Amino acid sequence: MCEYVLEKPDQQLLNQVLGELMATFAVAEDGRPARVRRTWLDTFDWRLYRAGLTLQHVSARGAGELRLTGADRQRLAAQPGPGRWPCLADALPAGPVRDAIARVAGIRALLPAGTAASQVRELRLLNSDEKTVARLVVDEMSVPAPAGVVLPARLAVTEIRGYQAAARRARRVLEGIAGVSPSRLTALDAVLHAAGRRAADYSGKVDVALRPAMAGCDAVTTILLQQLDTVEVNVDGVLRDIDTEFLHDLRVAVRRTRSALKLVGDVLPGEVAPRFVPEFKWLGDLTTPVRDLDVHLLSFPLMSAGLVAASPGDLEPFRAFLARRRIGERRKLNRGLRSARFASVTGDWRKALLGMRDAPGVAPGPRAAELSAGRTKRAYGRVLRLGSSITGASPAESLHTLRKRCKELRYVLEFFTSLHDPETYRAAIGDLKRLQDCLGEFQDSQVQRGEIQALAAVMLARHAAPADTLLAMGELAAQLGVRQRRARAEFAERFAEFAGTRGRRRMAALTAGAAS
Repeated sequence: MCEYVLEKPDQQLLNQVLGELMATFAVAEDGRPARVRRTWLDTFDWRLYRAGLTLQHVSARGAGELRLTGADRQRLAAQPGPGRWPCLADALPAGPVRDAIARVAGIRALLPAGTAASQVRELRLLNSDEKTVARLVVDEMSVPAPAGVVLPARLAVTEIRGYQAAARRARRVLEGIAGVSPSRLTALDAVLHAAGRRAADYSGKVDVALRPAMAGCDAVTTILLQQLDTVEVNVDGVLRDIDTEFLHDLRVAVRRTRSALKLVGDVLPGEVAPRFVPEFKWLGDLTTPVRDLDVHLLSFPLMSAGLVAASPGDLEPFRAFLARRRIGERRKLNRGLRSARFASVTGDWRKALLGMRDAPGVAPGPRAAELSAGRTKRAYGRVLRLGSSITGASPAESLHTLRKRCKELRYVLEFFTSLHDPETYRAAIGDLKRLQDCLGEFQDSQVQRGEIQALAAVMLARHAAPADTLLAMGELAAQLGVRQRRARAEFAERFAEFAGTRGRRRMAALTAGAAS
């Protein structure tokens, strides 16, 4: 399919287009024009768009359909679908669209990304034998309030098998008309532009453009403002409990903020960093109980599938207990996010950051490149020293501490991503991530096992579970113990890979500007 767009909403130009086509083809309406309402759907972090997929819910003549197209705007799948959002992909009716997007969307809910109302005309282009040799779809689209914009008509020429030359002729006619051009924007991009937005306008990653020569204070302020934006933009999704990733992204932004205050906060003026350290610790502690329960519930299908002595059904009272507990913890979380303290923390923090950013004069201290190299070198040295001292006899706390130091190194690398050579950066992050995965498996298994044992004790005391459930929970705890021992056994190899010659060379390249 090839799409064209008029340069402006102009009925006279559209009539000219149809007249020019009639000089080459006979043109026949294919049914009555349809009033169509479109809702484009994606996850909050644009997973479908980033994968080259576009999902629409199209309502016309009382019926609703989900339509999935690829990067070339060709339809990949369609199926009947509901018009109620948000909705998890796995909760959609069975069909080819759900099959195609479930793995891409994952645990994120589908949300409306844009809406438009259209009058759609489908025309058949006929040859001298009155055979349909191509089709033309005329889409006159408007964006509802608050944008309230009428968009230029979009024209799509589709081929008929065996008559591809006719479709090419139709395209040449369109391309020869002044005011008509191939569409550079998809319909979704055009709708978003009319509404003052752009696709992929959110990412949970650190996404700042720093300059090597900018003041280190300005660089840190820029990083912290972007993390504050991430916290605030996720609050509504957490309060509405749309999907679990809103809380995850909010927590990661809080952790990055706390790490930035610890690792590079000393370049900020005055007592700014010490003042806000306890406030962000409070926010991190506030979000922990619900996130811990989310992790349990999300891992439930995999844990249940791994049972040997017990059956998945034996764990249902445990799952129900976690779900009830989550309801209570979420109430506490929501009260905290709606509290005056939270509003004060975020409001005062933004005011302080903007004040530093907009302060006149050149901030003293290192430049961004020097700050990046120096703090990365320092964090890397901590990881090497601690990791090299760990032996098979070291206590579990040593690995837990190393995991924290690895997180700090990961964060300081991420903060200054835009200053690094992309290829070297990706390789260094890959080395670090493989070590972090091992340490994460070790710690998460231990923490989860301890939580399951503690929850089993609570359920036993409350007579909230039959014996079969408690036995199944015991099997889960045993499996987690096996996973932890396996991760411990893999640690030496993973650390040797991270701290080896190639890894050291990569890190040396990233810290070349650091003072010795």
